[in-house]
Amino acid sequence: MTKQEKKECFLEAMQFRHACKLFDETKKIPQEDIEFILETARLSPSSFGMEGWKFLVITNQELKEKLRPFCWNQPQITTCSHLVVILAAINNLKPQNGVVKKQLARRELTQEQLDGYLQKYTSHLQPILEDDEKLFAWSARQTYIAATNMMQAAATIEIDSCPIEGFEKENVEKVLKLDTKEYQVALLLPFGYRVNPQPQKLRYEQEEIVKYL
Repeated sequence: MTKQEKKECFLEAMQFRHACKLFDETKKIPQEDIEFILETARLSPSSFGMEGWKFLVITNQELKEKLRPFCWNQPQITTCSHLVVILAAINNLKPQNGVVKKQLARRELTQEQLDGYLQKYTSHLQPILEDDEKLFAWSARQTYIAATNMMQAAATIEIDSCPIEGFEKENVEKVLKLDTKEYQVALLLPFGYRVNPQPQKLRYEQEEIVKYL
């Protein structure tokens, strides 16, 4: 495949992707396809390489039904094939717990370099490390990178998705029985197959949003 063909394939997937509001309940995503989508999340970049996320893949219909009232009663929650709840790490991002050092130590670093990276990480996050709400805000931003890659990967194999921020965070966390000192819900991301035709994609023209300096 030529470079131009690769560009065209990618842009076709970008055109295909939209926020699907209703999924076909009779169609289920094959396991190999959902694993492909999740693999793109695993390979996604994160600040300092911390990978401060976890992905709950919900196929249990009863659990979806329990979540829906706390997600503004949006039909995507119960009509999707797979509902991925993206969690943002809290405790694992605090240097005193040892996970940060373990993550950094995966690189081929001298002890001096490792200590330097750890100091840089701690210094960078010092203003928010003692405030879980602020730490969540930083951590959640990383999860959106993974979410974007998952949605685009799904679109390349004609699987629909819809990122959902409209939910009652505390109630969703209670339904999922989360220890919010460890992980908190950043985003809900249902996947499946569309029922209705895709609406027109409306975007600014490139010259309206891009400026070369």
